[in-house]
Parts: sequence; C-alpha cells; structure tokens
Amino acid sequence: MAEAAGSGPIRCRVLYSGRVQGVCFRAMAQELSRGRAVVGYVRNLADGRVELEAEGMAGDVEDFLAAVARHFEGYIASATRTTVPARGDEARFEIRY
Repeated sequence: MAEAAGSGPIRCRVLYSGRVQGVCFRAMAQELSRGRAVVGYVRNLADGRVELEAEGMAGDVEDFLAAVARHFEGYIASATRTTVPARGDEARFEIRY
C-alpha cells in the first residue's frame, strides 16, 4: 500500500525517555487523546521509558503527538519515533500495563 498523504490511517510508535514515569504521563496521554481521532496505547517499559503508539489520519496523529510533547516538554529527554503498520483493530486510546 502506498503511503501517500491522506491515503489512510498511519501509526507511529514513540519511545520517550527522561523523567517520564511517575509524572502521570500515561493518564495525561490518554486525556490528551480524548476529542482527537486517534487510537492506540501508552505503557511504561521496565527500562524507565514510556512507549506510545498512536493511529489515525496523519494530521490527527501529528496533533496528538505535538500535544503530548508540549505537555511534557520539561520531562522528555528524547523521543524516538518510528512508523509502524496501521492495525485498524482498536476502538480507543488506552493505558496498557
């Protein structure tokens, strides 16, 4: 499938490092997803990072990830972003444990 702009949903995985655990990162990411057309999940990793996957139309995903970055700008030391295949099997954005 071609990845032309506007051709369908995209999915991004972002691994955040820094002071990203113990600061309500997961709950706030879920809150920031409300009112945005994104699905996916956020979870803590054992190594201290947070993993977030967001799926939706490109503009919606970009808006959501920008909101997360703005909200946690003083806590995020780095964010490694990769594009992964869209799944199309989720109904909401959730916290995973």
